[in-house]
Order: sequence, then structure tokens, then C-alpha cells
Amino acid sequence: MKSSVKSSAKLDRSWDIALLPGLSEADQAKLRQCGIQTTQDLLKHGRSIDRRQALATRLQIHVQHVNKWVALADLARVPAVGCQHCGLLLHAGIGSPHQLAQTPLPRLHQQILKLQIATLQRRDLCPSLGEVNRWIEQAKRIATVPLCASRSH
Repeated sequence: MKSSVKSSAKLDRSWDIALLPGLSEADQAKLRQCGIQTTQDLLKHGRSIDRRQALATRLQIHVQHVNKWVALADLARVPAVGCQHCGLLLHAGIGSPHQLAQTPLPRLHQQILKLQIATLQRRDLCPSLGEVNRWIEQAKRIATVPLCASRSH
């Protein structure tokens, strides 16, 4: 898998939007028409609630979709998470690298394990404790870097 597009922080990653989980080809095409090629582009366009609403209006979709895509792109900034695990984290209730950085390792690993068992009936697909710890450690470093996608409150 091709790693990343250059980014301002050494750990902060940007991926082609085609790699985001659950993003249909039609939605990818709409995003590309708006000049959004990468997850970093998506974060820039979705940096505030107003901008996410404007993007949803332009794409003629519900803002919930844009909010989900922005959350996935934000989580994918963590290199060890990337597009491969950002959906898993979002489904486990983690919506940002900042939240990931603050989540205790045992609790997060347990949440992911429960999710894997409930949805896939497969305990063996759960990332290891060490892998989840690496996500948290990288998220802590990314959380200290100013976000291009700062959320408005």
C-alpha cells in the first residue's frame, strides 16, 4: 500500500481518499470534483462544522456522511492506524487522534475485542495489545501537533 503524501508533521499522514473505508466510487468522484484528492484535503475542507455543512450541500449529501469521512481521515493521520484501522476505531467509539491518545490501553483493547467478536465472531482478528499501544503512542505525538482540521465548538 502506498504510504503517504508529504505532510507538515513527521508522523502525520495523508492518504488518497480512495483508501478511506466505506467511501463509494461515486462519492470519491464527487470529492475529487471539489478538489479533494487526499485525506489531508478532506480535513482542510472539513475543518469546521460550517465548512462540513457547506461541503455536504455542495456534494448534495447529508452532513453526517461528511462528518464520518472527516473523522476517518483524522484518525488515518496516525500512521499505524492509517486507512486500514480508522474504521475499526470509529466503530469502537474513537473519533479523533486526541480521543485515541486519551483512551486507556486496556479499555480500548477490550472495546475493540468486543467489537470484533460481536460483528465478526472472530477474536483472532483483534489487533494485539502492542499494536493498539502503538496507535495510542503515535496519537499522543500527533495530538501535540496543531491540527489542520481543528474542530469548532
